[in-house]
Amino acid sequence: MTQDQLVQPTNAAAHLSSPTMRTVRLHAAHDLRLHDEALPAQVPGEVRLKVEAVSVCGSDMHYYHEGGIGPAVIRTPMTPGHEFSATVIGGSGEAYGLPDGTLVAVDPAQHCGHCEQCQAGYPNLCPNVRFLGSPGVDGGLAQFINVPPSSLYPVPPGFSPALAALLEPLGVALHALDITKLRPMSGVTVLGAGPIGLMIAQVAKVCGAAQVRVVEPRAARRAQALHLGADSVHEHYSEVLDATGGRGDDYVLEATTSPGAPEHAALIARIGGRITLVGIPDGDHFQMSAANARRKGLIIKMSRRMGHVYPRAIELVRSGRVNIGGVATHHYGMEGAARAFQDAHEAPDGFLKAVIYPNDLLPEHAAASSSAPTPD
Repeated sequence: MTQDQLVQPTNAAAHLSSPTMRTVRLHAAHDLRLHDEALPAQVPGEVRLKVEAVSVCGSDMHYYHEGGIGPAVIRTPMTPGHEFSATVIGGSGEAYGLPDGTLVAVDPAQHCGHCEQCQAGYPNLCPNVRFLGSPGVDGGLAQFINVPPSSLYPVPPGFSPALAALLEPLGVALHALDITKLRPMSGVTVLGAGPIGLMIAQVAKVCGAAQVRVVEPRAARRAQALHLGADSVHEHYSEVLDATGGRGDDYVLEATTSPGAPEHAALIARIGGRITLVGIPDGDHFQMSAANARRKGLIIKMSRRMGHVYPRAIELVRSGRVNIGGVATHHYGMEGAARAFQDAHEAPDGFLKAVIYPNDLLPEHAAASSSAPTPD
C-alpha cells in the first residue's frame, strides 16, 4: 500500500454488527502485533467512537524500544495510541450534543477530578489518572473505542483526522509554554526539532518571543524549523552562546530524548534563566551538573502532559497562528502499523511523525491531507 493510495473506509455499522474488530497490541519491546478482538462493550456514560487517525508519539516509541517508561512497564499486551481522532457513531453522543459523524479530538488523560492535584488545578499531575495507551489502559490503535464525553473535543470544519490527532502534541507544547511563563520580547532556544520541538517553537512565537532559536543536528529538521518560523537554527548547542555573545538565552525548552540535553540546556541558559524539560530521556536518566545550574540560579521546570488546553490548541490551528499539519510526514493503514513504529524508531531523513488509520481511510495525497485548514 502506497502512502498516497486512497483506501475505502470500513463501514462503521457493518463492523458494529460484526463480533470483532482489528486492534494493535504491543506485547513487549519491538513486538507489535495485529489482532482480531471483540468489540468493546458499550458502557453507560461513554461515547462509542470509530477511530480515524492515530499519530505515533515519542512516548509510544519508549514503550516500543524499551518496553516501558520508568515504572510504567508493559506486563500484559497493551494497545498503544494516545494521540488520536475519531468519529462519533451509534447515537451514543446525542445526549452530550455530539451527533453521529462528529469528528473529535480525544484527550487521552481521564483525571479523577477529586485528588489534591486535580482540585488545585493541576490535572496533568493526577496520580489516579487513566491514560489511554499506557500499561493497563488500552489506547486508540483499534478500530473502535469507548471514551467519556468529557474527553472529547469537536473540531471545526476543515480539520482532517490527522490534524485533529495532532492537537494532543500541540497541547503538550502549549502546556510547556504555560509553565515556562515566557515574558514577551525575550529570547527562546528550543533543543530538538522533532514534532514537539517544532510546535514549541511556533507557540513561543505566538507567546511573544522576540527571537526563537532551534538547535537540531539533522539538516532536514533544521530546514523545517526555519520553514515554520524559527528565527535561526543551529547544529550544535554551543552556537547559541556564540549567537548571544556568551550571555546565553532567557528561556531554554528541551524537547529531545537525549540524556545529555538537560546539561546542554543549563550551559546555554543565561544567569537567572529558565529551563523547561519536556522530552523523555532514553533510559529514564539525564545528566545535569549541579555547579553550573546552581551558580546561575536557574529555574528548572519539568513538564508533564498538559492541563486544560484543548480549546486553545484548536483555536491556534483554526486561526492559522500555528501550522502543525506538516509534522505528519508518513501515513499507514492498519496493516502497516508495525512498519510505522519501525520507521518512527529509525526516523530516516525527512521523517517527523507517523499517522496510522485504523479503519484504513488513508488520504489520497498524504502530505496535503495533513495541512492546516485555511483560516477564516
